[in-house]
Amino acid sequence: MDQLLRAISEDGFVKLAVVSLRDAVEQARQIHMTLPVVTAAIGRTMAAASMLGSGTKEDGGSITVRINGGGQIGNIIAVADNMGNVRGYVQNPAVDMPLRQDGKLDVGAAVGTDGTLTVIRDLGFGEPVSGSVELVNGEIAQDLAQYLAESEQVPSACALGVLLDRDQSVLCAGGYIAQLMPGAPESTIGQLEENVRKAGAVTSWLRDGSVSDLVEQVLDGFNPKILESDPVAYKCDCSRERVMGALAGIDRNEIQKILEQDKKIEVKCRFCGKIYNFTSEDFIKE
Repeated sequence: MDQLLRAISEDGFVKLAVVSLRDAVEQARQIHMTLPVVTAAIGRTMAAASMLGSGTKEDGGSITVRINGGGQIGNIIAVADNMGNVRGYVQNPAVDMPLRQDGKLDVGAAVGTDGTLTVIRDLGFGEPVSGSVELVNGEIAQDLAQYLAESEQVPSACALGVLLDRDQSVLCAGGYIAQLMPGAPESTIGQLEENVRKAGAVTSWLRDGSVSDLVEQVLDGFNPKILESDPVAYKCDCSRERVMGALAGIDRNEIQKILEQDKKIEVKCRFCGKIYNFTSEDFIKE
């Protein structure tokens, strides 16, 4: 079961979010039929959105993480609610890339670095607020840390990872975001940096241990307190009513032309793949 934990150090200077998203990323892989490097890219983006979303406590609030680095993958979008439930979409799911020299998936090359990472915060009221940063390396974790430092002025350590099995299914996926609060002493900064260095690859912890083990490692020596521990899942909020609302914004003449030609309008949700069909009778009711 996918899980998200939020913790804080005893002195309050370090906040930590950790998420395990194996099931959600596997669901995304199956929905979009992604090849391995794309699975890794969308999985990392979903993990980032899930952790950011869980920090938005307003009911109805959401976080959207959008990445486009000019690479073959194109747009990657992940949307998470205030509980950390998440869904994802990728523009080009069938991208294949040679492995890096170290044998790992070359996510940075597939994503590209000629573009931005954008975070859109929708609190459920008023206009959404967004911020963007230029991509650092397209590997997503460092790009996210750059966003948090530049746009939110919060020094952060981020790790994101997706590990695949031989059949391309997801063995584990997730990550963590450790954030330093204002006034953190140099000793705290040094200890956190050392803990992160010792932690190594996040997928090793998610494959062989638990999110709790990862919390203990990243906050080793800080006497961490678990604030929240909640299940999370791949969750799409599409509905027939929402789709009809979107269609209502299209010119009626265009709608009529499509109906005359095809007898129906078929709309497929890009996040979950569900198909909605509308006929002329649906618009007469409107």
